[in-house]
This record gives sequence, structure tokens and C-alpha cells, in this order.
Amino acid sequence: MNIGEYKKIIKPLMSEYRYTHSVNVSKEAVKLAKRYGADEEKAAVAGILHDITKEMPKEEQLQIILDSGIILDDIQKNAPKLWHGLSGSLYIKKHLGIDDEDILNAICYHTTGRAGMSVLEKIIFVADFTSEERTYKGVATMRKKSKKSLEDAMLYGFKFTFSDLSSRELAIHPDELSCYNEIVLNHQMKGKSK
Repeated sequence: MNIGEYKKIIKPLMSEYRYTHSVNVSKEAVKLAKRYGADEEKAAVAGILHDITKEMPKEEQLQIILDSGIILDDIQKNAPKLWHGLSGSLYIKKHLGIDDEDILNAICYHTTGRAGMSVLEKIIFVADFTSEERTYKGVATMRKKSKKSLEDAMLYGFKFTFSDLSSRELAIHPDELSCYNEIVLNHQMKGKSK
């Protein structure tokens, strides 16, 4: 399938805003893929499909996850906003026949990140923060950082996310912390080797 066909599949599943966001994430992902030497076609596909289940009722998202045999941890159970990455990757594997692990992981971890992310996974994580329609305070800084380093942009994104979650006394998923710690430690190691 091509991007046009994927657009036709997602359009009835989401609001106009979410559809526009998905198209913009796909475009941004392609730009980042060119910059960082990743597969542009995979970036376009992962970008267009990353939120495929986001506007499904929470019960349906949960059913997709449970039907696959995955048991949610306590943090995931209490954070339905995290379900769409996991349910989306499971949905596109089952219903669209996409079995490319890199695309599936890019969708699965686009909200939390994780330790050991591929370049494509980092691209979708960052593109989701920096897509054209985003207007949050700090988005210009995030976009600037994304042009220099995916990891620097991710660190900036984590600061934003952690601040928001902690201000509302919400749990931070271990995948987010593992990803953040890995980037910070890698930066420190690079600093020491200079």
C-alpha cells in the first residue's frame, strides 16, 4: 500500500484535527529521515499511521491489547493515554498486514520512547512533537533542536513531558525514564571522550 491508501484508511477513524496531525507527522518524519539517513518510506508510513487508534474508544483500545495477550503494567493500566501506541502497532499488524518491526516499534513507542530506540523510532517520537500544526510553548525550540540532533530534541521533549506529568502527580512510565537516562548517559560519555 502507498501513503494515499493509508490516508483513506485512517481518515474515517479520526477527527479532522487528528487526520491533519497524522499527515503532518508523516511529512515531518520524511524530512527527519532525509536528515538522519533513515528509510523515508518507512518514516512516511509510521508517521501517517502512528495515531490510528488514538480516537478509538478506550475500551476498544484495551480489547486490542488484551486480545494480543499483552498484560499491562500498573502504570499503563492507569494511563489510557499511553494505550494508543501499543494498540496502534497491534492494529496495523493484524488489520493492515504490516509486519516490519521497525515501523511497529516506532508506532508502539512514539509516546513513551524506550531504551535502545532505532533511528526511525526516534524520528517518529520527535516528528510527533514537531509536526506543523503544533503550537505549544517551546515548539520552536523543539524544532530547532530536531534539526541538530534527534537526541537533543528528545531530551527537550522529555523535560516538557516530565514537568507536565509531575505537576499533575501522574506516574512516569519506566520506558520514558529508561530512554531519558540512556540519552543523558550517552551525552555524558561523549562529553568525557572529547
